[in-house]
Amino acid sequence: MKYHNKPVTFIELVELKVVDLQRSLEFYENIIGFKVLEQQADKIYLTADGKTALLSIEQPADILPTQQKTTGLYHFALLLPTRADLGAVLRHFAELNIRIGAGDHLVSEALYLNDPDGNGIEIYSDRPDTEWKWENEFVEMATLQIDAQSILAEGANTEWNGLPTGTVMGHIHLHVSELAETQKFYNALGFDVITPNYPGALFMGSGKYHHHIGLNTWAGVGAPPSPENVVGLKAFSVVYPSNEALQTAVSKVKAFGTEIVEENGTFTVKDPSQNKIKLTVK
Repeated sequence: MKYHNKPVTFIELVELKVVDLQRSLEFYENIIGFKVLEQQADKIYLTADGKTALLSIEQPADILPTQQKTTGLYHFALLLPTRADLGAVLRHFAELNIRIGAGDHLVSEALYLNDPDGNGIEIYSDRPDTEWKWENEFVEMATLQIDAQSILAEGANTEWNGLPTGTVMGHIHLHVSELAETQKFYNALGFDVITPNYPGALFMGSGKYHHHIGLNTWAGVGAPPSPENVVGLKAFSVVYPSNEALQTAVSKVKAFGTEIVEENGTFTVKDPSQNKIKLTVK
């Protein structure tokens, strides 16, 4: 997972608000295959490897169901180590009769579903980066039909035992209110546009990865932020390879004119669509 380690800047912990914590826990353990890393009264941290929290779910008081046509989470994306692992997941979903979507994005093959609150989830495996097609600094991506039989055949000898140890948070994809200022903001955070010509969307990455951040205006240009007491994205973490890289991003974000708050070495900032981001070093 070279695109989710130093010296690359990447996404790690995604924090979600849910209506029913127990219902969500059962879904994320039994359907997705997470393990509990830490359980608090109203918040649970979930892991694939038993060490790193990739997802947290919490049930705030007076939480309301999801609202459409707001900024916030489109999906978070779990990157599996191999295509065989993807085949095992696909077979697992088929056995449970889980309705899913799917897409072959040329750089990756992906499965899509929603959690009980409507939070979007992608589970994918990357094609070898030697097969990605580049034109100057941009990589070619598309949405085509997957070859499900080929993926299942690849995973025929791989047992599904939950998320494999090597699973990482591959990327996060956000609904935003517009793209131009949002692109500049994520440039300041250290991400470059990798795929610029998708209808109503941008894909940005660090270290020449096809994307760590997806941005779209599919909820409508000018979409309002989701209220605090509504289910969905609470925050997500951007991990920098060094304190110098973090401080550079902080300086650029301040120059962008965005308020930034520090607490115990973690900087918290909101993008132009009010999506909350925590900037950390690992």
